[in-house]
Amino acid sequence: MSFSSLGLGPKLLQSITDVGYTTPTPIQTAAIPPILAGRDLIGIAQTGTGKTAAFVLPALERLAQRPSQSRHPRMLVVAPTRELAAQIDEHVRMLGKSMNIRCATIFGGVGERPQIAAVRRGVDVLVATPGRLLDLMGSGHISLAGVEIAILDEADRMLDMGFLPQIRRVVNALPKQRQTLLFSATLSKDIEKVTAEFQRNPETVEIGRRANPADSVTQFVYPVPKSRKIDLLIHLLRDQALDSVLVFSRTKHGADKIARKLSAARISTVALHSNRSQGQRIAALDAFKNGSARVLVATDIASRGIDVEGISHVINFDFPMHPEDYVHRIGRTGRADAIGDAISFVTPDDEPYVRDLEKLTRKAVPRKRMEGFDYSEVASTILSHHPRPSHGRPQQQQRRYAR
Repeated sequence: MSFSSLGLGPKLLQSITDVGYTTPTPIQTAAIPPILAGRDLIGIAQTGTGKTAAFVLPALERLAQRPSQSRHPRMLVVAPTRELAAQIDEHVRMLGKSMNIRCATIFGGVGERPQIAAVRRGVDVLVATPGRLLDLMGSGHISLAGVEIAILDEADRMLDMGFLPQIRRVVNALPKQRQTLLFSATLSKDIEKVTAEFQRNPETVEIGRRANPADSVTQFVYPVPKSRKIDLLIHLLRDQALDSVLVFSRTKHGADKIARKLSAARISTVALHSNRSQGQRIAALDAFKNGSARVLVATDIASRGIDVEGISHVINFDFPMHPEDYVHRIGRTGRADAIGDAISFVTPDDEPYVRDLEKLTRKAVPRKRMEGFDYSEVASTILSHHPRPSHGRPQQQQRRYAR
C-alpha cells in the first residue's frame, strides 16, 4: 500500500515526500479512506503509530476539495495538553505547507492577544485545548459555526469526567452537520458509549488490541521501598546506555524534587509540569530534544503529546494509578518501530495498580532485581508477585490537565 493509492491529492503527496514519509502505517491505511469519504470515525491504535497524520492528511484533503473564503475555522482539533496541541499544529503546518492552509493554536499559559489576532486574520484549522478555547468563545473572539470537521485527539482523556463537561460545551457550539473524528491509543467501553453523543454511525478502526503497549517496548518492574526509589533511579542512571530518559512523577512537587536530586548527582535534568510557565515548558522540551538534558522528569502531561525521537527509556518513578496512563506513558519510547525500555518502580502500595494493568493488558510484567543495588531494606513481601496490602487501595484521584 502506498500513500498515492489512498486517494490523497498531489499537493499532499508532495508534502508527504518532503517530510520523508514512505509507506503509510496500518492506522493511516485503515483510517484515511473512510475519512476522505466523509464518515465519522473512531481510530484506536498504539502510541507512536502515526495517528496524527492519520487524521491530518485526509482532513486537509477534504478542506482542499472545497475551498472557502471564510475567516472562521473549518477544522477544529481539540487536545488535552499544550504540548500535544503544539505538536498537532506542527503536523498541520508541515503537511499543509503547499496548500496555503492557515492554522492557529489556542492554549493557556500564554497571553491571549497573539492568539486572538491570529484568529481575526482568518484560519482554516484551529488546534486548541478546551479551557482557553471556551474562554475565547465566551468573549466572542472565536466562532465554531463554520466547522466542517471536528477532531478529538486522545479521545479517552477528552471524554473522561475531567474534560467531558467542557467538551460538551464545545460540541454544542458546532454545526449539527459535520464530520467528527475521535483518535486514541486507549478507549474503554464506558468511554466509547459516550461517543454516541458526538458522532453519527461512526466507523471504528482498531489496529492491534486496544490498550496494549507497542511490542517494541520491553517492560519490567523493580520492586523497591518508597524510601529507596531516588537511590535506585540514580543507580540506574549511572549506566550511560540510558542516554535519553523520560521519568514520570505522579505530582508536580515530586517532579521538581526528583529533578533537584538528579541535578545534585550531576545528571543533566529538566522538569516539565503544569506549574511551569509556557516558556519554561518549551525550554525543557527543547533541552531534552537536543540532548543538552539527558533526563526529563514530568507529570502525566508528558504522557500524551511528547514525540521526541530516540527516547531510550521511560521510567515510572511513581507507578500510575490508571492502567491507560501506563500505556500512554511507555508509548513515549519504542515509537515508529524503534525499540525502547519501560522500567517501573513498584512499592507495596502500588501493587493494586500493577494488577489493574495486567488485567487490562492480559500480560504479566516481569519483575527484576537491580544488579549491584543494595536491597537490604526491601521487605521480602515486596519481591513476591502480587502481594495484597492490608490497608486496601488508595483512593483514586480525578484526572485533570492544565489548560
